[in-house]
Amino acid sequence: MKEALKVGISGVRGVVGDSMTPRVAASFAQAFGAFVGRGAVIVGRDTRPSGRMLERAVVAGLQSVGCRPRLAGVVPTPSLLMAVAETGARGGIAITASHNGEEWNALKFVDRDGQFLSPARADELLDLYHQRDFALAAESELPTETALSDAVERHWTKVAAFADVAAIRRRRFRVVADVCNGVGALHTESFLGETLGCAVTIVHGAPSGRFERDPEPLPQHLDALCRAVRAAGADIGFAQDPDGDRLAIADERGAPIGEDCTLAFAVRHVLATRGRGPVVINLSTSRAVEEVARAAGCPVTRTRIGEIHVAAEMRRQGAVVGGESNGGVIVPAVHPCRDSYTAMALTLELLAHTGRTVSELRAELPAYRVARRKLPMDAAAAAAALRALRRRYADRRPNLLDGVFIEFDDGWVHVRRSNTEPVVRITAEARTESAAEERASRFSAEIAGA
Repeated sequence: MKEALKVGISGVRGVVGDSMTPRVAASFAQAFGAFVGRGAVIVGRDTRPSGRMLERAVVAGLQSVGCRPRLAGVVPTPSLLMAVAETGARGGIAITASHNGEEWNALKFVDRDGQFLSPARADELLDLYHQRDFALAAESELPTETALSDAVERHWTKVAAFADVAAIRRRRFRVVADVCNGVGALHTESFLGETLGCAVTIVHGAPSGRFERDPEPLPQHLDALCRAVRAAGADIGFAQDPDGDRLAIADERGAPIGEDCTLAFAVRHVLATRGRGPVVINLSTSRAVEEVARAAGCPVTRTRIGEIHVAAEMRRQGAVVGGESNGGVIVPAVHPCRDSYTAMALTLELLAHTGRTVSELRAELPAYRVARRKLPMDAAAAAAALRALRRRYADRRPNLLDGVFIEFDDGWVHVRRSNTEPVVRITAEARTESAAEERASRFSAEIAGA
């Protein structure tokens, strides 16, 4: 059965050789080039085996409409976003399917401000793609592709200027990093070791794009990281997704602490050390993050799921920190995008400034636990299930901003269609792990039955 191409705020993604083909990539690159206008467009990718093939298709599509491709190579997605903003490029294309399996790949479109396209801009691009009416460049006007070799160096410089690198280097932390055979396999050891002065052990370090663990850095996928932390006697373990924008953490005992804690640590530390201000998070983010912000006297706003929704609201409010529940930390002072490298630096700075261990810091956070499920479901079935859920819990006045968000005294549940996979995602929170798991399982059963 053919897997449908998924088009949305996260770009366009599909299974390689099925819905994602060089023809599709070239056509979308043509549309994007026509959309942003002639000039430089930066192209970067992760390590997936299909990345180079799609890169060539993207280059051809851009050149055909008069855009000059600048190839950054295999770079973290946040590095690409920053490079677009800093070099005056017309835009950028990231070739990565992020946390999806290696059979998937995607194109993510970056506006000239170094952020992903807004929903309105994405709709305009899609309209142009469907019209297929592109002004093609004559042979004499075809631009030449060039290399962009300093995207990662620019990124590290910005993080180092924001973080207290001296304090981190004094501690000489022992760190294990699970880079999931992705972009981190080429860049994370040098960042942690050379920039931040850590002793580094790398797990899943071949830059093959053949993922040796599930690429989504959830606790149940981090056994190898946790074993390595214990074996090395490390201070902390970090887990990235394949394109380097999300971060999960394991404590010094080799226990995963959940992606929401990554954001909670960042919010706590930024508000304590860089000044107070608004905080923006998405609907599926733990109440622990919200309570940390409110304890610092800072207002909190929740948005729809999707990095661009959070980043746009942060810009409107002048937020100092925010992010998503999946370990996506956004610090506008570095760049308004999810960035695992900024998150690593902030976490290590927090450890250095407080002198506490990860487990001690985790114990200081409000006591909430999150459980997650996902159910394979096509669009029509998902829509019907969400309608049924909305009717069943109408007395609780659910928030319908993005799917169905239902609050309880001790937590909440959020059920929504994924932007990136043909699944329904169920996220549940409660005061204890067992209660969160029970709530997630109960709502999964209700959705499956509907």
